[in-house]
This record gives sequence, structure tokens and C-alpha cells, in this order.
Amino acid sequence: MKIVEFSLLALQYSCFITHKKSKTMWWIYALLAALFAALTAIFAKIGIKGVDTDLATAIRTVVILILAWGIAFFRGGTSTINTLTKQNIIFLCLSGVATGLSWIFYFKALQLGKVTQVAPVDKMSVAFAIILAVVFLGEPLSWKTAIGALLIISGSVVLIL
Repeated sequence: MKIVEFSLLALQYSCFITHKKSKTMWWIYALLAALFAALTAIFAKIGIKGVDTDLATAIRTVVILILAWGIAFFRGGTSTINTLTKQNIIFLCLSGVATGLSWIFYFKALQLGKVTQVAPVDKMSVAFAIILAVVFLGEPLSWKTAIGALLIISGSVVLIL
């Protein structure tokens, strides 16, 4: 239960960081994202025993829905809802579809495989995101970024063999 207590404390802390601080502390958010992604795998593996993975995904989605809207209301994020453009809505919805499909496949993979197998493959999304950002967003690809992406892919392959 210490993991759950720590997770709630980290979430509470992240909700109170001001926008001024977040501009210089992006890496804290990134580390928290990585930590919670790791906890997701552990909690999900325990939670899906004997459960249909589609039902598990649906339950998880309801929890996230309540949590996300609660934070948006609490922090005042809903005050700019009327400024959303058609493009914002379309691409946020597409992102939601991609997230949902990712979760569905992730839970199925967790049910069939070990966390130590599934998590490394799932984290190859970082390398895929780099490639897609270069191709579709025109972001520059430095040697450092390319080598990092190759190391992520190589590390994932080594961990799953």
C-alpha cells in the first residue's frame, strides 16, 4: 500500500505546481509520467487476473475520466473550453482513440505475457513517437535523438528475448 500512498502524494503534488514552475520543471512531470506508467503495469497485471481485458479497460477509463475532469475543474482548465477549434477537437479525439486502442492492446498483452516482457515493448512507443514526430511534425532529428531511439529499440529487444 506504500506504492499507492506515494502515488497519491505525487499526484497531489503535481496538481499544485503552478504554471510558472512547470515551465522550468518539465522533467519532474516526465519522471512522474514514467513512474505512473510503471505503476500502471504493476497494478494492471494484478487487477486483470480472471477479468476480461475489455471490461478492465472500461473500468480504468471511467476512473481516468472522473480523475481528469476533476483535475480540470479543480485547476480551472475548463474555463478555456470555448476556445477549442475544430482542429483541436478532431486531433484530441484521435488522440483519445489512439489511447483507447493502446490500452486495449496493452491489457491483452499483459494478460498473456509478463510485465517484464510487455513493458519494454510498450516503451518502444518513445522511439515510435520520435520517428513520427520527425515524419509528420517536421521536428529535427539530431544524432543524439536518433542514437537514443535506437538504444531504446535495442534495449527493448534485449529485454524481451
